[in-house]
Amino acid sequence: MKALLVESFQEKPSVQNVPDPIAPDGGVILEVKATGLCRSDWHGWMGHDSDIRLPHVPGHEFAGVIKVLGKGVKNWKIGDRVTVPFVCACCTCPTCQSGNQQICDDQFQPGFTHWGSFAEYVAVHRAETNLVRLPEEMSFEAAASLGCRFATSFRAVVAQGKVSGGQWVAVHGCGGVGLSAIMIAAALGATVIAIDISEEKLSLAKAAGASVLLNGKASQDIPAQILEITRGGAHVSIDALGSKVTCYNSVACLRKRGKHIQVGLMAGSEANPEIPMHLVIARELELLGSHGMQAYAYPEMMQMIKEGKIAPQNLIGKRISLEDSVEALISMDTFQENGIVMIDRFS
Repeated sequence: MKALLVESFQEKPSVQNVPDPIAPDGGVILEVKATGLCRSDWHGWMGHDSDIRLPHVPGHEFAGVIKVLGKGVKNWKIGDRVTVPFVCACCTCPTCQSGNQQICDDQFQPGFTHWGSFAEYVAVHRAETNLVRLPEEMSFEAAASLGCRFATSFRAVVAQGKVSGGQWVAVHGCGGVGLSAIMIAAALGATVIAIDISEEKLSLAKAAGASVLLNGKASQDIPAQILEITRGGAHVSIDALGSKVTCYNSVACLRKRGKHIQVGLMAGSEANPEIPMHLVIARELELLGSHGMQAYAYPEMMQMIKEGKIAPQNLIGKRISLEDSVEALISMDTFQENGIVMIDRFS
């Protein structure tokens, strides 16, 4: 099969012919129909993820068709249209038994712990626990966009933030994660403030449902602006980028008893941000992480999509080929792309 192969961290990968994956016991082989290009993939290429062993195939947001069934798979058949969460759970560890498969103790992550979806085929372990059936009306591209950014944002807004109508929600960073969070929070009736340093991205944020747009380049104090606009601060604030600046601003812009949710990965030089703990104490703030979403939790999100309340397909920007993904991957840290970049051609 054709795949994008990373042979050295921080050096240009290439598209090569590599052996097809073998179906694991209890798992399946998918023919990849669409896969998103995420900043997490860039972190992996940079060498920020200790799980990756070279040579490596990235890719963790994908949808496709089952081509091969592994031994013991009973509830799926060849030809089924499916997607998966980017964290594939074991379903037997204590964490999974508590319902928190998104942080499974023995998790499998295509594109990180194993070869991923920047390829014609990808292996998925533990199919009975992790496969999510796609409605016939949902495109593979829309389904692939759910796997990491949209599903993670959904859990961040709905389960972690418990956002409701009438609340103020601040979203720092308007890439794929941020735009997803904006769309979901607005659909729940919140008034959303979008913060970015790109006017183009802020325009996308407005289209996704943001009511207030703030350009970080034009402001010396984003938290002060938000405190003034909201008359006390945001109820929920999401760092959707993962930088020391956006993390600090997200905490500092909260009202008393507000919630900061960290979705953007803190890696490399951004790994250890300063946190205004004096505000955490004085305002009794909550600091929460959000790391993916369990496969069993997808129906609520799928229902909102079916009802037209949220439309992940509208967040897809450029559609590219597997060959184009080489340059797209290594240039991700320039933040030139708007919306979710989707690989939809593999041959």
